[in-house]
Amino acid sequence: MINVIIAGAAGRMGQRIAHMVQAHPQLNYAGAFEAEGSPNIGKDAGQLVFGEANGVIIGEGLESVIEQGDVIIDFTFHAATMSFARIAAKHNRAMVIGTTGLTDENLAELAELAGNFPCVQAPNMSVCVNVLFKLVKKTAALLGDDYDIEIIEAHHNKKKDAPSGTALKLGEMAAEGVERKLSEVGVFERNGIIGERKPEEIGISTIRAADIVGEHTVYFAGPGERIELTHRAHSRDHFAKGAARAAAWVVGKENGMYNMFDVLGLQDL
Repeated sequence: MINVIIAGAAGRMGQRIAHMVQAHPQLNYAGAFEAEGSPNIGKDAGQLVFGEANGVIIGEGLESVIEQGDVIIDFTFHAATMSFARIAAKHNRAMVIGTTGLTDENLAELAELAGNFPCVQAPNMSVCVNVLFKLVKKTAALLGDDYDIEIIEAHHNKKKDAPSGTALKLGEMAAEGVERKLSEVGVFERNGIIGERKPEEIGISTIRAADIVGEHTVYFAGPGERIELTHRAHSRDHFAKGAARAAAWVVGKENGMYNMFDVLGLQDL
């Protein structure tokens, strides 16, 4: 069995990950931790999540539980994620990172740290979303420059980063399909007298409202017609299930960076 440590174990996402880890035949929920000062430190994670004690006591910080697991699953906050990655590198523990909001500098440091441990990092762990990434790139390549590309993403009102990591990845995949760079053609805000839309633009618009789990639509709009590719998340379980699948896959791999295309065998599609 592969022993799993869950970061932010008492949070909404941490609890859903716990359920998916418990349901996975190759995984064992072995460690849990929360940030310093959390009222859940010292509680039994099983009692908190499943209503039945499992002997996994929520620790204070990753260092307090690092010896309990083979892999850390982290869906917390980008600043915390980087501190966890430094600890994982020191102890040569695998990681699965679903945290969004990582900067280019964060990703560069993470790639360097991953020389000391295997790491799956992806903006979205959902199987369907990763299929969508591939579909968007292929659709963009097939339709070419005659179709305007726009992305709309919607999430709950507690989400801290915008646009979502998934929306940015969709933008990157679309840009690759038409041989552009999102960093050069991405438009993330429109307000006032902005003039005509430039043909090469890829627009990303953000909605934050109530309890929307996550919705992403990519528009390919041409004269008189359009294609819309949409993914709607009905719960967080598909993110958590993908993370559990990644955790089972990454342990034992060579040190370095991987993504969900590697986990799902989609890399060459």
